[in-house]
Amino acid sequence: MADRQSINNNLHLLYKKLGETPHEAILRYKNEHPEYKETSMTYAGRLDPMAEGLLLVLSGEEILEKEKYLDLPKTYEFEMLWGFETDTLDVLGLVQKFENRDVQTEKIEEYLKNSIGKFEQIYPVYSSRPVDGKSLFQWAREGRIGEVDIPKHTVELYEAEHLSRRFISKNDLLEDIKNKVGLVNGDFRQNEIVSKWEEILGETDASQFVIDKIKVKVSSGFYIRQLVSDLAESFYTKAIVFHINRESVGGYKIS
Repeated sequence: MADRQSINNNLHLLYKKLGETPHEAILRYKNEHPEYKETSMTYAGRLDPMAEGLLLVLSGEEILEKEKYLDLPKTYEFEMLWGFETDTLDVLGLVQKFENRDVQTEKIEEYLKNSIGKFEQIYPVYSSRPVDGKSLFQWAREGRIGEVDIPKHTVELYEAEHLSRRFISKNDLLEDIKNKVGLVNGDFRQNEIVSKWEEILGETDASQFVIDKIKVKVSSGFYIRQLVSDLAESFYTKAIVFHINRESVGGYKIS
């Protein structure tokens, strides 16, 4: 897959790799394309380190049009891992427990169908939403998230489709998580996260785990991590995002 495609001189379609931050993706792009080395750039719509896919990057006068791009709908294909709970709602978080509860695919399809439309979505604790002068993730990292009210916002689910279900062994799951976490630079508690996954997986008697793949088209500001958490909670269990790929933003895709 191509790592980038320029629609014009000031709108760039980058493929953010798994493990990268948006800032790291832009730096990599500049290193690979020296003609943009001194060019000011910003991204329109962030992606978490554990997500990959299309990143819209703006330069020049297009930066002034950032809000226009932020408001565009997004299409994601993602996998959810059943039975686990982490503080970040994805694998780059401290896993807290495992509970084995079977949820039939028909139930998932019914939940997705009933969720089409607008609704109020709470912000994930590990998000950049500012509250009382600090991002929610900063409150969480300081262990003070209980001191603030976590806000909600209106989002819309336009389309949703359950694509497939697969199973993964305990050894393969741990290896996959280690590989994913190992791709991330900076202080994201990587060693503590891997140790906790080793501990929780070592304690469970389960030999394999369930992963469902889903595709959605959503409004700006929609959190896939929160959708997965809410979906699982509706069936009195837990689930986290295992993988996310952003396929399109508005009509923009990487060919």
